[in-house]
Amino acid sequence: MNRRQFLKRSTASGAGLLILPGISLSGPNAPSNKMNVAMIGVEGRAKAHYGCASGENVVALCDINDNFLAKAAKKFEGAKTYIDWRKLLDDKSLNLDAVICSTTDHTHAHIATWAMNRDLHVYCEKPLANSVEEARTARAAYLKRKDKIATQIGTQRHSHPNFNRVRELIIDGAIGELKAAYAWGDRQLPKPGYFPAKGEPPPELHYDLWIGPSPFHPYNPGYFDYAAKGSNCLNWNMYWDFGSGQIGDMGSHTMDLCWNALDATLPTTAEAKGDAYNPDVTPVRLESHFDMPANDWRPAIKLSWYQGGAMPKSPRSWVDLKKIGHGAMYKGDKGFLICDFGSRLLIPFGDTADMSCYNRRPKEKMIPDMGNFQKEWVDACKGDLKTSCNFEYAGNLIETMLLGLVAYRAGKKIKYDGAAGRVTDNAEADALLKRTYREGWPLNG
Repeated sequence: MNRRQFLKRSTASGAGLLILPGISLSGPNAPSNKMNVAMIGVEGRAKAHYGCASGENVVALCDINDNFLAKAAKKFEGAKTYIDWRKLLDDKSLNLDAVICSTTDHTHAHIATWAMNRDLHVYCEKPLANSVEEARTARAAYLKRKDKIATQIGTQRHSHPNFNRVRELIIDGAIGELKAAYAWGDRQLPKPGYFPAKGEPPPELHYDLWIGPSPFHPYNPGYFDYAAKGSNCLNWNMYWDFGSGQIGDMGSHTMDLCWNALDATLPTTAEAKGDAYNPDVTPVRLESHFDMPANDWRPAIKLSWYQGGAMPKSPRSWVDLKKIGHGAMYKGDKGFLICDFGSRLLIPFGDTADMSCYNRRPKEKMIPDMGNFQKEWVDACKGDLKTSCNFEYAGNLIETMLLGLVAYRAGKKIKYDGAAGRVTDNAEADALLKRTYREGWPLNG
């Protein structure tokens, strides 16, 4: 039995006493119950993981900023330090079990896929991918090993109990038969284009490694916000080569409100419209629409995403959807359900909307709260490998959203074959499913 099998079996069996050579230690925090974890990215969002990571053996730290790395090394004494995550993942002496990825968006799919290819558990901040190909590659790597590894994408708002209440209302028929679902976000971050070259990177910043797999752009301090204690994503994620704009940012969180209730896979069509196309910067204003196939409990539906001021039509004049900065709405044949991350509003609609269609479940059958989002992943790594936002779930969500950007760039509605991963009616759009990487940075390494 190898070390990881021992970890999993001992935790799953609820062992109270674990016997090691020459020593007896008990309890969940015994050294033999702890994973060897690497933290790739140690500032900004990474600090949200310091708590759960402290309960494990943090054996490796990686960051492209020497100052951030030095501070993290004081917190996790004894951890080896790296500036290049590729070298970390290829260091077999670490005897790694798991990776927590809190880097820039344009490296997420690379790091997650490389780690899974080495049979490591992975927690990755959102978004999982910036292209359809990246989403499919990461999802495939997970599905190949789903009986070995646990994965979780960092949409931590998913742990709010309201997500479960919304799902129960939809599935139990509170608005009748589901017809459509909508999600939106109102963040607006206009940018003219890539920054011009300006100055030199500070000595602590390994700028070439920050660029990573993306096409090279000269250094400009505008991409960074050290006052925000990190490479603040709002400084760079609107650029095509570094992010996917609001799709990957708050879109990952907000569409999760719908995705959790729809049991959806991939769309058959995508169409979108918004700001005039800018080859440097993703659109601020955008709306995208998808045809989602039926499943075993609902018919085929239309799913829509709106951002930057574009909004779905309110079902009632006295309901101002614009006051919900990031929210979702479901349309059924008996009413509407409107929600944000923490609350919900049910609006019966029509003369026959008497709520008799609602088969309310008893309290004992309500979906239990998931508790701490990061802890769910840690427990899954040591137990049944099941998480709420694994890379199949998250991969399907972000692939769908990114198809909206493909349709936007193509300027027309596209047909999509989700099994084959290709646009079937537009060669130009099909070519947009992939990104171009610099030499030495393969996606599936």
